[in-house]
Amino acid sequence: MLTLYYAPGACSMAAHIVLEESGEKYEAKKVDLAGGEQRTEAYLKIHPLGRVPALRLDNGEPLTENTAILPYLGKRFDLWPKEAPAEAKALSVIGFFASSVHPAHAHVGRPERYTADTSAFPGIKDAGLKTFQGYLKQIDGMLADREWLSDQYSVLDPYGFVFYAWGVRRELPMAELKNYSAFKDRMLKRPAVARVAEDEKIKV
Repeated sequence: MLTLYYAPGACSMAAHIVLEESGEKYEAKKVDLAGGEQRTEAYLKIHPLGRVPALRLDNGEPLTENTAILPYLGKRFDLWPKEAPAEAKALSVIGFFASSVHPAHAHVGRPERYTADTSAFPGIKDAGLKTFQGYLKQIDGMLADREWLSDQYSVLDPYGFVFYAWGVRRELPMAELKNYSAFKDRMLKRPAVARVAEDEKIKV
């Protein structure tokens, strides 16, 4: 049985939604980030960087990083493109999310990762927020004239939903992103997404 280590509202929500969508029995273990559980010796054996998500596979081995976890789950649950060009495009989107969108937001919430100079925190946060908002507009464009981020619903969509929720959390004018907001509404109509959003207390 698969075990997901997650934190409410974190990027682990993407894998949480995919597992809930699958209908397969799994275990969800909440990691108390505020309490420092991610820095304990026991958790660092699962994820050496002390972050979420982490996925314990059927054989007991841990898998980390959304760039690996989401394609793995997508192939397991038929939520991943089968043709090579479509798969390459899906990997491109996941790469963009993981290497650009997520780090931009991290500059807002985790400026200490980038400098020990606390006086520089406001500038890092401001720059991060502007960059993050720009990426959200880019995602809005990706959703023009289409329902999902790929040709059909896939693991890309729960990942995209995470960033919409983060935009709401940062009080950005998300309603102005018409395509992205319509996508958010479609996501919330999916029972599994609604269940996870309720469990993780997500406001969108």
